[in-house]
Amino acid sequence: MTSIVFPGQGSQTTGMVKDFYDNFKTAKLIFEEIEDYTKIDLKNIIFNNFDDKLNLTQFTQISIFAASYTIFKVYCSETNIDKATINVMMGHSLGEYTALACSDRISLKECSLILKKRGELMNNAVAPNETGMAALIGKEADSIQNIINKNSLNLEIANDNSNIQIVISGNIEEIKKSEKIFLNNGVKKFVILNVSAAFHSKYMLKAQKELSNDIENLIFKDNKIKIISNYDANVHIENKIIKTNLQNQMANKVNWTQSIKKLEGIGENKIIEIGPNKILSGLIKRISNNFDINSINNISDIK
Repeated sequence: MTSIVFPGQGSQTTGMVKDFYDNFKTAKLIFEEIEDYTKIDLKNIIFNNFDDKLNLTQFTQISIFAASYTIFKVYCSETNIDKATINVMMGHSLGEYTALACSDRISLKECSLILKKRGELMNNAVAPNETGMAALIGKEADSIQNIINKNSLNLEIANDNSNIQIVISGNIEEIKKSEKIFLNNGVKKFVILNVSAAFHSKYMLKAQKELSNDIENLIFKDNKIKIISNYDANVHIENKIIKTNLQNQMANKVNWTQSIKKLEGIGENKIIEIGPNKILSGLIKRISNNFDINSINNISDIK
């Protein structure tokens, strides 16, 4: 059986998926459809990075979704992959929405509109330059949490990405002051990220509550493809649980390490990463070497 994973924010690159757009009618139709739903000029943003909008959260998320969804649909049509062989789908943060759309649990229209709203809410959740995020290399989540607790830092783990990569969220001044503490406690590298706010933290609670109402109104369809949720890192097939987990995702930690360990625990060994770049493949290899991983992000990857 096969598992498919979809990337989140940070995987975007100018010109991503243009080779698919230029060579497949399916890709053109998907772009037209999403643009029609959202009224966003995706082609200009993704292919030309007009006004650097590709790196603005309110446009980044819908752009990555459009790219990943397009690659998946073209991949399916060109390889005639049997969906019955896909056991699990999952994604990193916004990638979880892509998983829900590609597994046909929610429609392309509803996913496009909810991600447009999500991007806007997250972008405007707090005043600019007040909060932020930093990537910490060299320690796993429990060790980072111990450092936070021991030093009474007002910071949260936002992404548990791998055994050696953790992302923290919080007030930007608090993050800057914490750098020396983390480096003195065994963290090998500390990198402040170029993001607009402290995602997956308490600073997103108001935005999460607002988006939760829209998620509640989404129409979820039943199917046999399982979903591993970011929120609890567990395998689910019941739409009610999947929806509830999605409603809790924005202001809580992305449990990516535990999600991959769960995938390993249920006996999955083949993963296809679909979307721009190969960020997730790198993270997965740091978590476990028991997977056969294939990344699809340009036409030459389709065999």
